[in-house]
Order: sequence, then C-alpha cells, then structure tokens
Amino acid sequence: MISVAVADDQALVRSGFRLMLEQQPDFTVCGEAADGAEAVRLAEELRPDVVLMDIRMPNLDGIAATERLVRAGIGRVLVLTTFDVDDYVVDALRVGASGYLLKDVEPEDLVAAVRAVAAGDLPLSPTVLRRVVAAYVDGGRRPSDARLERLSDREREVLVLLGQGLTNAEICERLVVSMPTTKTHVANVLAKLTLRDRVQAAIFAHRSGLV
Repeated sequence: MISVAVADDQALVRSGFRLMLEQQPDFTVCGEAADGAEAVRLAEELRPDVVLMDIRMPNLDGIAATERLVRAGIGRVLVLTTFDVDDYVVDALRVGASGYLLKDVEPEDLVAAVRAVAAGDLPLSPTVLRRVVAAYVDGGRRPSDARLERLSDREREVLVLLGQGLTNAEICERLVVSMPTTKTHVANVLAKLTLRDRVQAAIFAHRSGLV
C-alpha cells in the first residue's frame, strides 16, 4: 500500500486529489495539509511514501517545505502545481523534489506518477527535463569528466538513457533487462558519479556530451 499526504491551501483541491487517489486499491491518503509548515509536521508524524506538494501556500511555500523534507529524508515529494514557470520547475527539482506535474494532468497520469515516485523513479515530461538541463548546462560541452571512467559500458548506456529522460520501465524495455537489474544499474550510476538523483544524472550526461 502506498501512503500519500496531500499539501494544498485549497480544501476543494485536496478533496479532489484524495478522491482520485483513494479510488486506487494500492493507495491510501494518510493526511492533508493546508500550508507548507503543516505539510512538514504531517510528514514528520505520518512518514508517507509520497507527499503531493503545491508550491504557493501560506506560512511556508512548497519549495521550502520540500527542501526540509528532503534534508530530513522523509518520503518523496511530487510537486503538483498550476504554475508552469521555469524558475519553479528548476527550484523544486534543485531542492530534491522527485517529480513536477501541472494540476491539469490527467487522472491516470497522476496515479502513474505517484506510483513512479513511490518506486524511486522520476516522472518528468521531456519539456520539464529540457528546462532543467537548459538551466544548468551553458550550451558548450565540457571535457569528459574523469568519473565516467568508473562506469561499466552498460552503466554508461543507462546514463545516456537517464539523460534522455527515460523512466526505469522505459530503460527496461530499451535494454531488454529486468526491473531489478535496471534499478541496480541506476543506483550504481548515481553512486559511482556521486550524484543525488536522476535529475543530476541527466544534467551530468548533457554536460559530458553524452546526450
């Protein structure tokens, strides 16, 4: 069972998300918060698998709340907002959000994204990934990073696919390997390159000229 906490300053929005998620047999909504500070307290108490986090909320905004939760190692945060603004996208992922979606997302896509985040994946549209990469890559390719030598040939393939924004399921299909094998490869790539998450891996792949 995947436990989810919903943080949004609009009660109607929270109720809509709860209804949508609890229709799934593998989801339970363990709590709701009306602002960022309450979201942090709620997550500390209930330890949900995933926190659905709005950005613009009173007392503590969603970016700051996400940063606190990530630093504390509490759950994974999926930012869900009405604001399709580059700075918000980059800031949310910079502080460690595990995904970024707009509130006009289709219900089935939201459900899939929550499952992906709970499984340690990073649901990002190609558009969002391009924005993040553009914010951190200056356009010129840098000399090859010595850390690349730590990777096996297969791990380098996985890094390229992460740079293209592929999910674990898509990597499985592309490389014709199992999900556990894919997860192991991704974990090895992050560990060997000393990267925090898949966003940093995508940026690294672009900076290194692999993508």
